[in-house]
Amino acid sequence: MNRYFLPLALTMLCAACTSTAPAAPDTPAATAQLRLATYNTSLYSDDAGGLIRELEGDSPHARKIAAVLQRIRPDLVLLNEFDFDDAHRAADLFQQRYLEAPQAGGGDALRYPYRYLAPVNTGVPSGLDLDNNGTVGGQGRERGNDAWGYGLHPGQYGMLVLSRYPIDTAAVRSFQLLKWSAMPGAIRPLDPDTGKPFWNDVVWSQLRLSSKSHWDVPVRTPLGTVHVLASHPTPPVFDGREKRNAARNHDELRLWKEYLDGGDAPWLCDDQGRCGGLAADARFVIVGDLNNDPVDGDGRHDAILELLEHPRVLRYPTPSSVGGEQTSLAYAEKGIVRRGAPQHATGDFGPRSGTLRLDYVLPSTGFSHLGSGVFWPAEGSTDAKIADGSDHHLVWVDVR
Repeated sequence: MNRYFLPLALTMLCAACTSTAPAAPDTPAATAQLRLATYNTSLYSDDAGGLIRELEGDSPHARKIAAVLQRIRPDLVLLNEFDFDDAHRAADLFQQRYLEAPQAGGGDALRYPYRYLAPVNTGVPSGLDLDNNGTVGGQGRERGNDAWGYGLHPGQYGMLVLSRYPIDTAAVRSFQLLKWSAMPGAIRPLDPDTGKPFWNDVVWSQLRLSSKSHWDVPVRTPLGTVHVLASHPTPPVFDGREKRNAARNHDELRLWKEYLDGGDAPWLCDDQGRCGGLAADARFVIVGDLNNDPVDGDGRHDAILELLEHPRVLRYPTPSSVGGEQTSLAYAEKGIVRRGAPQHATGDFGPRSGTLRLDYVLPSTGFSHLGSGVFWPAEGSTDAKIADGSDHHLVWVDVR
């Protein structure tokens, strides 16, 4: 199952991400190719340190996630919903005890010498009454609702980029702290009963746009530098009639549109104080659980459509799967019908929502599309036994 030789040099990671492993061998760009992927792994816990404890044991869940990665063997992959901890203990454990150990139904051991992970907004107390219930913080969901991004502890639902190739750490840009109100034309939620803003000016001026974070992670590949644009916007549900999460999801997606539009954009400043969008000649891939289906489910679909149709995004056949089609058609028999193609679904979200296409790998123009897919095997197949570790399924695209 090995598609590539994976370097085995041990690495030391700094507080944010970097590695000192040797650079990838030179490969002629004309013949090289990359497999790019995204996977919402559901490797999170409601308790701080819970994922670490799970991975220190023998986690059937983590074994299935690792098995899928070993089968698909992406060169660059974003893992969504992977809890962040300051010591990177969970990331170490997942690499050493799961990816580097052959898993049943998976493939050979898989090693990523480079990775990027950093703090996210989920679970970080804002000190503000963000759900307008009259109190700040509290217990359980009330505490999560008043965090900068919904979460029960800092780092819940974090992100992790894994790479075969070196990451240019000094050039990484993160937008964790960017204020929502800084975006021109930001959608400010309104109270439907009064027509007034849901948040007062003091709160609105402090709100962060990203529910987790937005990262631009430049990776030095045989095809040149590829900017991995990683995010996990809030789902456009779990709010009230003001639809504040739907508005936030829209604008979190629009951040990438504005970033691709490039230019000076003096409002678009990263956490390091550098302002402006992505260089016009830069190659990139947008990856993540973007929590927005082009036609089905909740949310403002124009935001994802603007990304899919952006002039800098490569047009290619939509990734598909047999399992996704089977599951979508089974829901249709129960009255939950997708308007979108059933084979394009990337996750199964139960009897209320059915299947949706929420997970995306969007390479830039300048790449040639070689193939793509969603790892959602046919029901009852051998591969299906490792595909149920998450309600989402891995999406991959091969480019040259």
